[in-house]
Amino acid sequence: MSEEKKGLKPWVKLVIVLAVIGVLLVIANHFGIFDLLKEGTLKDRVLKLDAFFQSMGPWAPAAFIGIWIVACILLLPGLPIAIVGGLIFGAVWGTVWSTVGANVGAALAFLIGRYAARDMVEGWVHKRPMLRKIDEGVKKQGWRMLMITRLVPIFPFNIQNYVYGLTNIPFRTYLLVTLPCMIPGTIAFNFAAGSAREVILSGGQPEAIKRTLIYLGIAAVFFVLLSLIPGWVKKKYAADDLIEAD
Repeated sequence: MSEEKKGLKPWVKLVIVLAVIGVLLVIANHFGIFDLLKEGTLKDRVLKLDAFFQSMGPWAPAAFIGIWIVACILLLPGLPIAIVGGLIFGAVWGTVWSTVGANVGAALAFLIGRYAARDMVEGWVHKRPMLRKIDEGVKKQGWRMLMITRLVPIFPFNIQNYVYGLTNIPFRTYLLVTLPCMIPGTIAFNFAAGSAREVILSGGQPEAIKRTLIYLGIAAVFFVLLSLIPGWVKKKYAADDLIEAD
C-alpha cells in the first residue's frame, strides 16, 4: 500500500495538533485567563477565578477539563491545575473534574505519541536514556510498569503519557490502569485545596470550619497512602531499579 493511502503523514498530524493547541491558547488569552492570577491577595485571586468559572455556568467544568487536556499535551505541570480545581469547584467536584481532565489529556497524549508525533517522542527517548526504562519495564513487567510509574513519581507524568505511546502496551490497558492509579493523588491535592477554599471564602463560619477539618483529614490520609506506596511497590514487584532511577 502506498504512503498516500495510509492516511496523513506524521508531520502533518503533528502540525494539525499544534494548530489546535495554538487556537486554544489564543482563545484562553482573549478571555483573560492568564491575567486572573497576576494581581491581588490570595483571596482576591480565588474570588476572580471563582467568578470567571461561575460566569460560564454549566460550561465551567468543560472549560476546566479543556485546560487539563491542553496542559497534558503541552507538558505543563498538572499540580497547579489540580489545586485550582479544588479552589474553584471544591474538594469533591474538583476531584471529579481533575480526574476526567487528566485522564482524557493523558489518553490524547498517548495517542499523539503513538501516531502523530512518534519521531519527536523517539527523539526525547534517545536524548534521555532514562526514559528507555519505561519501554524496558513494559517488556519486563507489562501493565505493572504503568501502575508503578503512575503510583510512584519516577518520571514526569506528562512525559510518561507520550513515551507510553511508543511501547507495545495496548491503549485499552493504558486507560484501565491509568484511571485508578491517578485517583489517590488527585484526591489528596484536591481535598487539600478544597480545605483552603473553605478557609479563604468562609469567613470562619462553623460549618465551613467543620468541612475544612474533614477535607484536611481526607487529604492527610491520602498523602500518607502516597508516601507508603513506593515501599509497597518495591516489595511487591521487585522494582528497586526502576524506583531509584534518577
